Amino acid sequence: MRIKLLSPGEMSAEQKQTYDEAIAGKRGSAPPPMMAWLNSPDMARHATRLGETVRFNTIFPPKLSEIAILVTARHWGSHYEWFAHKRLALKGGMDPKIIDAIRDRRTPDFDDPQAQTIYDVAKSLHEGHGLAQSLYDEAVKVLTLRGLVEVIGLCGYYTMVSMTLNTFQFGLPDGQVSELA
Repeated sequence: MRIKLLSPGEMSAEQKQTYDEAIAGKRGSAPPPMMAWLNSPDMARHATRLGETVRFNTIFPPKLSEIAILVTARHWGSHYEWFAHKRLALKGGMDPKIIDAIRDRRTPDFDDPQAQTIYDVAKSLHEGHGLAQSLYDEAVKVLTLRGLVEVIGLCGYYTMVSMTLNTFQFGLPDGQVSELA
């Protein structure tokens, strides 16, 4: 890892306040990228709040929101993010074949139109830097406008997470090997 992560005893009052708010939230812990973001405490506070919103308070169950997160982690080659969210996707009920396809850069076979649309939107945002009119129209129809906004939020937030984890070279937990080539 490129930076030293602060223990709570080493944090300034502002950093500790942000840290305490994070562990009191729905996660129950400080997310790893936030530990790097604490070098900018105000940014860390707002980013962590956004992360809690897009992770826990969208209209999508984890089985669907994790599609956008995994596509983002794969796009950025974020080993830690992939490791963390593969487990959450499985826990949320995602078919392991879908996860394997995303990992291998193959288009998964979806039986749910919302899942397919979330995948298509996430891929298009990362690879095409936006949405063609036809995909936009389909996304609004299948996901609703709110759902489309939330998928964009998931992809954007987890892009920042992936960039942070990659830049500071967060490693996997001991004994874990990356699945991403």
